[in-house]
Formats: sequence, C-alpha cells, structure tokens
Amino acid sequence: MSYVVLARKYRPHSFADMVGQDHVVRALTHALEQQRLHHAYLFTGTRGIGKTTVSRILAKSLNCTGPDGQGGITATPCGVCTACREIDADRYIDYTEMDAASNRSIDEIRELIERAAYKPSVGRFKVFMIDEAHQLTKDAFNALLKTLEEPPEYLKFVLATTDPEKMLPTVLSRCLQFNLRPMAPQTVVEYLGRVLTAEGVPADAGALRLLGRAARGSMRDALSLSDQAIAYGGGKLEEAGVRAMLGSVDRRHAERLIQALAERNGRGVLEQCDALRGQGLSASGTLEEMARLLQQMAVEQMVPGALDATDPDTEAARRLGSVLAPDETQLLYSICLQGRAELSLAPDEYAGLVMVLLRFMAFPPQEGGASGPGPAGVGGGAGHGSAASPGAGVASAASSAAVAAAVPARPAMASPVTAPVAAPAPPAPSPAPVAGPRPAAAAVAAAVPVQAAPMAPRGPHLSPHPSPARVAPMKRRLPGWTMCRPGWTRRPRRLKQQAPPGPLRRWTGMSPHVG
Repeated sequence: MSYVVLARKYRPHSFADMVGQDHVVRALTHALEQQRLHHAYLFTGTRGIGKTTVSRILAKSLNCTGPDGQGGITATPCGVCTACREIDADRYIDYTEMDAASNRSIDEIRELIERAAYKPSVGRFKVFMIDEAHQLTKDAFNALLKTLEEPPEYLKFVLATTDPEKMLPTVLSRCLQFNLRPMAPQTVVEYLGRVLTAEGVPADAGALRLLGRAARGSMRDALSLSDQAIAYGGGKLEEAGVRAMLGSVDRRHAERLIQALAERNGRGVLEQCDALRGQGLSASGTLEEMARLLQQMAVEQMVPGALDATDPDTEAARRLGSVLAPDETQLLYSICLQGRAELSLAPDEYAGLVMVLLRFMAFPPQEGGASGPGPAGVGGGAGHGSAASPGAGVASAASSAAVAAAVPARPAMASPVTAPVAAPAPPAPSPAPVAGPRPAAAAVAAAVPVQAAPMAPRGPHLSPHPSPARVAPMKRRLPGWTMCRPGWTRRPRRLKQQAPPGPLRRWTGMSPHVG
C-alpha cells in the first residue's frame, strides 16, 4: 500500500475531530439537531483550515443512515454506513465537488444546473460543493443565481473561497456565510503532538513550536511541514534539524542583537550581522524573530507576568524588557517590521539588515533632557550625559557661542510694567497764516517731486499688471499711455497689411501687452 501523507490521513471525519473552528462547528451542529437547514452555505478563510473538510462532514451529516441503515439527519455521522464511507473516498454519486479554478465558465455551470433537475439517486440530499468559487466568471455567477436562490428541496449548495471580496454581492446575499479563522500556534502544536504520537515519531517541544509558527495558522501546512521534517530528521524531529530545514534564526541571535542595540554597541551589532552572514541565515528571518521577541517584551513591560511561564522564551523577554525602555521597544518593533519590506530594495540583504539596525542607533536615549539630533557618542544634544563625551560638550558650547556672536542681537523688548510717564505738554499754537499772493499750480507741481509708489512684486502666481497706486504717477510720467483693462498699455500702432480685395482685411502690428 502506498504512503498517505499526514494531511490526508488525519483529515477530520466528524465535527468532534475538528480543532480551531469551534464557532462554525457549534452553529452547524445546532442547525442539524434542530433541522433548520439552509439551502446554500459559504465557507471562507485562508488555505488549509478546513473548508473542504467541513463541506464533507456536512454532506455526511445530511445523508448518514447509521450503522443499521435506519438513521436520519444527524450532527454526528457514524462513519461506517455506505454514504459516510463513499463521501470520505470522494466517490459518492450524490455528492459533487467541482473546482471552479478549472471549471469556471458558463458551460460547466449550465451542466451543473441540468444535473440539479434530477432527484438524488441513493442519498437523502444532493450536495454540490464548488471550491474556489470566486474564480467563476460573471456570466457563470449570473447563470447560477436563480437556482442558488430557489433550489429544489433535495439540493444543497456549499461554496468555498479564499477571497470572498471577488464574489458578487448577489451571491453572498443568497448564502449562509461562515468565516473560518486561522489557527493559533498553540492549537497547531497540540494537534501535531497527537498526530506524531499516533505515528510513533519522537519530537522535541522546540521542534513542534517551530512547526507551529511556520504553519502561520494553516493546519495542512503544519502537517506537510511535519512530513518534510520527519524525512529530514530520519524519523525523528529535533529542534536543530527543524530549524535548519526551515532556515529559521535562533532566538539567541535576536537576543544578542537587541542587547547590543540597548547598549548602543555598534561594534557588537556589526559582529552579530557578520555571524549571521557566515551561517547563511536569512536577514528577513532575523528581523521577524526580533519582532516576535520585542512583542513579548512589550507585553511584559505593560502587563508584568502576562507571558506564559511554561514557554522557554519567556525568560529572555523578561530580562530584555528591563534593559530597553517601553518607548524604545515600540520604536525598534516598528523599525523591524518596516525594515523587512526594505530588504528587497537594498543592494545586499545583509547591508540592508545593518542599515535597519543602525537606524535605531540614530535615536539616542533620553536621560532627563531634550534629545539631540545626533547619535550617541558623536556629539548629541544635551541631556545625554552617558552618550556624549566632555570634549563633545565643549565643542558644542564653542559652536553655540560662535553662532550667537554671528547673529546680531535683537533689541530688547520693553517691559510691560513701566514707570508712570508724565502727561505730554499741550502743543504750541501754530502761527496764523499770512495772506499773500497764491502761487501758480505749475510752480507747485514743479516744486513737489512726484514719488512713484512701489511696484507690486511679480511672479508666476501674481498679476502682471501694476498696482493701482502706481496708475496716477505713470499717467503723468508716461504720456501717450492709455487705459486698457486693469493695467496701462501703450497705444499700439496699426499698420495696414496688403490683403486681397474683398471684405476681409487684417490689421497687424498689435504690440503685446506692456505692464
């Protein structure tokens, strides 16, 4: 007999065997027990979390006949009757699974609708399961709408998709939707422990934790990685072997990097990066491991004692949580997350890692004063006594004195509270005007100089015309200028151009606007 992979061998066959989807199991169990069955179900979620498995268990619950062949609809299928065994083997005639990725056109849906017109051959219900339903074409969805809304009483639809946003709203409104959630790493670890115990494969706790994290919420991925780890380790799972297979970074490397960054030890950071390069470890995996450790540190800083005491990584998180300030923990966490996206843009992966880590060192720690713009040990601002040297402080004071001498001092502002000032003396009466001959207007105009008003600044965002205050002086100084729109322009000279005989004549010589 050929080998069956763990993901298929340990597929759940009943709702009681499922893990991590209690909200879906509870709703379907109550619906089956109370006979409140919907005609269409939609299961959404990421890959490998049980969408197809739930569909098969639902089909068995609807068609199970029990060990004696007299059973009815139940929430606990027996697993031994003909319907249960054939559905598990995917050869039940009244249960149809269609992959919409390869059968997405209207022709396949039309054929499915034609088959829906016939009653079940051997079962109680006919179940149509459409996997990756979001890949159906718009025409195929439209052809399915009427049957999906009012199917025969013996027909049930089950749709599964990883991207419900691509489905038509008219389809979503006709289905009872269940969102399957990604599984927690601890749930994956516990299930892997039961599976490996049943297989007789020894496994370390650290190896199971690595597999649970690498699965990223997918049980199928966890079981597939376990198959690979068993082959890699020669029938056993050890933490070192699993870490080498996954290319994961050891937690100790992340601890050393965070310790060096907390101490502002640039040489230590470079040495750790060189060690990672020498071992061929991933820079992205290093930042990911650091982010995971920083998250635990932040939890310990805000809620002491909230971390799992049984986790061996908790001790390092508690120790480093007292070394790094809470605001610096948040800053370094953000830098690690954003730095992973920048590694692909760097000329070299490890050069990008070094730049991401040195970015944190550009922010000196605050020790009772205002933070300066420079890094520690290079002449940062005041308030960093441990980071700046005495020589740097003297240089900073000298540069400040030079800048103060170069900038002219501003006049001191008068104090708002001043001594009382004596009342000013009344002005002396002006002498009475002496009657005499009135000077001519021309002489007055010649004696009083005409001062032109300042011209408004011009630019691409300002009006090209002079300000209204300049109109009168320009009129006196520039004879021959006339009013044209808002500004002044010189009267153009019109030149008669030779034109063919007829009513059409063109006058040219118009000068551009002069402002």
